[in-house]
Amino acid sequence: MPTFTGPELCKKTACDVVDLLRARRVSPRELLEAAFARIEEVEPAVNAMPTLCRERAFAAAQNVSGDIAHPGWLAGLPIGIKDLTSVAGVRTSYGTRGLAEYVPETSDPLVTRLEERGGIVVGKTNTPEFGAGANTFNEVFGATLNPWDTRLNAGGSSGGAAVSLATGEVWMSHGSDHGGSLRTPAAYNGVVGLRPSFGLVPSGSDAPYILEPQEGPMARTVEDCALFLDAMAGFDPSVPTSCAAPETPFRSAVQRASGRVRIGFASDLGGLCPVEPEMDRYLRRGLLAVERSGGTVDDIAPDVGALDRTYHVLRGLLWVAVSKNVPRDVSIHFKDVIRQNTDFGRALTAEDIAQAQLERTRIYRAMYRLFDSFDALALPVVGNMPRAQSEEWVRDVNGTMFSNYMDWLRFSFLATVTGLPAISVPVGLSDDGIPVGLQLIGPPRGEAQLLAVAQAVETAVGGPLSPIDPVVHSRREMPSEQDQEGRGGETLAQA
Repeated sequence: MPTFTGPELCKKTACDVVDLLRARRVSPRELLEAAFARIEEVEPAVNAMPTLCRERAFAAAQNVSGDIAHPGWLAGLPIGIKDLTSVAGVRTSYGTRGLAEYVPETSDPLVTRLEERGGIVVGKTNTPEFGAGANTFNEVFGATLNPWDTRLNAGGSSGGAAVSLATGEVWMSHGSDHGGSLRTPAAYNGVVGLRPSFGLVPSGSDAPYILEPQEGPMARTVEDCALFLDAMAGFDPSVPTSCAAPETPFRSAVQRASGRVRIGFASDLGGLCPVEPEMDRYLRRGLLAVERSGGTVDDIAPDVGALDRTYHVLRGLLWVAVSKNVPRDVSIHFKDVIRQNTDFGRALTAEDIAQAQLERTRIYRAMYRLFDSFDALALPVVGNMPRAQSEEWVRDVNGTMFSNYMDWLRFSFLATVTGLPAISVPVGLSDDGIPVGLQLIGPPRGEAQLLAVAQAVETAVGGPLSPIDPVVHSRREMPSEQDQEGRGGETLAQA
């Protein structure tokens, strides 16, 4: 494990710090001072949180108020917000040159809710332009680097959020997900990222009836992630698709977790998604630890039908909606992949859209039946370990060549298409000392069950991981492909 030389408070879990806040053994101001000190230390190396709001945060710390009895009460905990979500009075660029100096007058409803529940926004985390891509860089702020090896891709689009957690800048950080944007950076940075069922975490989308994009929590532990979900979740009448949070807090479900879980492992989704041998080896070692802790793991190949085509049709509709609502003086700056997404969406026919809706229903029903036998479906988050940050997107995995920048992210499509909750949880380190994340998909509206399974996995592998100091390398030198082949892995307990 790399060292951590930051403030001792920054090393604690979010749950421990919130408990200290509730007991008045630490103040929000002390936490802000620790967070900003840590941000100043590590930002030059990783560029995770390029926009800060110090004065706003310290002003909020003087008067933390809200429903202190709420299970998601954060009591003055500093948090990060992804730079696709508006925070009143704070620069919100969406990672695009056309909005580089945009400062919204009002906050997104999710930000308002988090602040009403005791969260204090310290800054905006970096994202690719309009969240397009699993490599976090843009023309406004540049690239976010992986703190475990700064030559590597930190994942995206919630890359800044994941890195801010891995380096101890904040204890919780908000993200969003369509094609794995919570899950991929969580996996690549050794943190936890949860994509919830649609409607559980309402936000101010201009197209709320498009259900595939979802906001969600990121944290360093499963229990921290559950607490953050408690803070986010709940009905909002201004969001037509929102729903009420369950009566039992998600954190309680994690605290009651048992190791006797039933997991189905789909290593390549029936051949849809290629996987590097070492990635498969690392994940199986983590699942073996689960079996040794009392769980059962069975290899399965769920029927996912025309998942790839279905996902891309739904994604195309989203980008057409985005393009209709973005002014020309903003969209003119869009990178090529955004234009390609939009062009694809505009070329769709009514037949294409109808077929996608029928197919997603068929896939959902197949998945629904799967949960008669298993508590969760396990699968890779992505099929490969992180590549060089300079490689915009992965073009091949285990001999399979890709032509589209989303192809290497196919493992993320299943949860998005079906609307099922999904989480990425660390299960070990590679021999190079890079985190490995396992994706778990839960049953319909099954966040509590999913979090309990994730907790069982985290416990079995000896997690969670602690925050680290960035491991800085020259980006001119990357290990050769030969050096990266044929390596084993180890569980967190062994690391």
